[in-house]
Parts: sequence; structure tokens; C-alpha cells
Amino acid sequence: MTEIFDKHILKNGMVILGEPMEAVKSVAFDFMLPAGAAVLAEGCCGAGNVISDWIFRGAGDRNSRQLSDALDGLGLHRAESVGSSHITIGAALEANNLAKALDLYADIILRPRLEEDQFELTKQLAVAGVYSLDDEPRHKVMLKLREQFYPHPLGRSTVGDINELKELNAEKTREIVKNNFYLSQTIFSVAGKYEFDAICRQVENLFETDHQEIREPVMLGPKAGRYTHINNDSAQVHIGLMTETVTPSNDDYYSARMAVSVLSGGMSARLFTEVREKRGLCYAIGARYHGLKDAAGIMCYAGTTPDKAQETLDCIIGEFDRLSDEISEEEIARAKVGLKSSLILQSESSSSRASAIGHDYYMLGRVRSLDEIKDRIETTNVDSVLSFLRKNKLEDFTVLTIGPREVVVG
Repeated sequence: MTEIFDKHILKNGMVILGEPMEAVKSVAFDFMLPAGAAVLAEGCCGAGNVISDWIFRGAGDRNSRQLSDALDGLGLHRAESVGSSHITIGAALEANNLAKALDLYADIILRPRLEEDQFELTKQLAVAGVYSLDDEPRHKVMLKLREQFYPHPLGRSTVGDINELKELNAEKTREIVKNNFYLSQTIFSVAGKYEFDAICRQVENLFETDHQEIREPVMLGPKAGRYTHINNDSAQVHIGLMTETVTPSNDDYYSARMAVSVLSGGMSARLFTEVREKRGLCYAIGARYHGLKDAAGIMCYAGTTPDKAQETLDCIIGEFDRLSDEISEEEIARAKVGLKSSLILQSESSSSRASAIGHDYYMLGRVRSLDEIKDRIETTNVDSVLSFLRKNKLEDFTVLTIGPREVVVG
């Protein structure tokens, strides 16, 4: 089946993307606003989480309660997230209500009220979100790991820094919204049941301007360091490690994804089998690919006890190292099944497709079809994965631990 993608670019540079899905009666959309954690000014770590909530607390001629009632009245399933490059706001809903929803979101993006009393409430929620990481050490160790691994500010926490959040005020945050909600760098994506011509007319009417904003590129600083330990008096050690790999636009991207699946694509994958099952070193372990537009890494997490932490780290690095020695046809076959299964699940969700096409366009400048991704997965084989691994050794690890005892990074 030939997949169809719709695309239109406004005069101001705002991109409209669409993927029709004949089998669904719903529609989902995302606005990718260029105000992610990495592009904000120094001293404002966490402002994205404040903004993504604050803009929904009144917009246009509606106060906070009236706006919430209007959104709920359309049966919206809202979603907001803060990434390195974007704040993404969107929703899934019945297709007949899309036009009304876009009118509301235009107010939210262009005419948020940003009232002082609502700011304090949103900041309190953001601060609570940072404190809650103490109850989610796995999440915390991976956030901190990305901060250490990527050149600053690419790895800046998407949750926030507690001290910087406490110093954030309403005036400064209003300036962030004003200076970062650039329409010329905004991507709007929609998937499901829709009429693209009608969407384009409406979005043009709501968002078209006569000029394009130009943003200076983010200046990158050095990486923070090879090993960081955060002391925590607990009975567990949480280990995060990350090593550099190719970005999503690289020709070897699918080989990198396949290599990660061999390491950590299920209970038959190497890390689970060798580190957890055979040697009993940890109670949880997993690895995944993490990619930004200009940098990427393979990251791994393990939860263990203080007396096994060193051996766990050494064993994980050993598995990364021996991956380039030999990979079986069976391992590649299992990895392909796992990746294609994820692709099929994504293809059945309008929300997933709206997110994916927007993400693709930002990362690659184009949208990949599901058939293209499936074909690239299928054509990846043992030889191509081993060739990639031998050209791109998985080494030079950035390591971060949380617990009562440090480890030695060789």
C-alpha cells in the first residue's frame, strides 16, 4: 500500500504536515514549538515545563476554567512534552471537532494570558516534578546521564533544575514565551481523518505572518565529564552509562538500532541474559538508542546492590565490547521482529503517527514512510551490523551512578 503524506509551508516558514489514515475516525495533531530545554537561556532550566502548563491556564478571551471547559467539551485527550529542541503540545480527538480545537490552540500559542497568580501554581508543579525524581531513581539517573554525556546545553534536563526553577519569575518566563514561540520554526503535524485543504486554510488564517524569525544557532560547550557519582544512602546503586553513536540522519542508523536490539531487545537479548539471568548481578537492566538532531548515544541502565555495582558495570561494558566480535543470524532475526512489531503498533495510532512525522521532518527534513522504515529494517543483516560496530566502536563511556558507593571507570 502506497502511503500518502501531505505538506504545506506558510509564507512565514511554518510547516504543516499530514498523514491520512483511512481506518480511523479520530484525528491527532501536534504543534512542535521551538522552545525546548536546550534553546532556552542560561539559568532557566525547567522553564519549559512551567510554560507547557501555564499557557493552558487561560488564553484569548477565556480564563483558566473557561479554557479547560472548552477543551474538555471537545473530548480532547491532551498531551504535552518538553524535549531538547521543542515544547510539543497536541491532542487526539473526534475528527469532527478538529477545527474548533485548532481555534483554541491558536489562542493558547498566540494569545496565552500568562497571569501572575497562575504562574505560581505552575511553578509549584514544576518544582514538585523535580523533587519527585528522588522517588524515581531510574528516571533521575538517565536525565543526569544525558546532562553529562551531551555537549552543553543539548543534554540540559527536560524536567528542570530545582535552584533555577525557584529563581524563575513570571516576567522572565513571559519573555521566554515571547522570544521562543517562533512560528517560522514551528511544525504542525496531523494524522488520522482530516481534510488537508481545509486544515491549510484554517492554519493560514490563524498563524500566517509576513515575516520569518531567525534564531541564532545554539553554541555548544564541553561535555561535563566521564564519571559522576551522586551520593545517596540507600540499599541500591543505579548505574547509567552512555556511549556515542550515529545520528538518525546517518546511513548506519538502522544498523545502530539493530545493534541496540541485540543488546536489549527482550528477555533473550544479551544484557538481560548475561548480566541478569546468568550472573545475577542486577534486578533491572536495559539499553536504548537516544538521538538528537546533532548528536546521539546508546544509553544503558542497571539497578543493583552496592556489593555488585562494580562487577555489574564491568560486565555491561564487556557485553558492549564483545558485540562487534560476533552476532548470530538468530539474534538479528529476533531484533527485526521486535523493531517491526513496534512499527506496527505505531502505525495503528494516530497520535503516534502525528508525533513521528513531525519528528522526522525536524530531524531529517522529510517524512519517512512506514514501508521505507520496514524495508530498511529488513535489509539490515549480520554483516552490515558488524561492519557498523567495527567502524563505530562502542567505547569511551560516560558513566553516572546514584547510591552509597562509587565505582571505578577504567
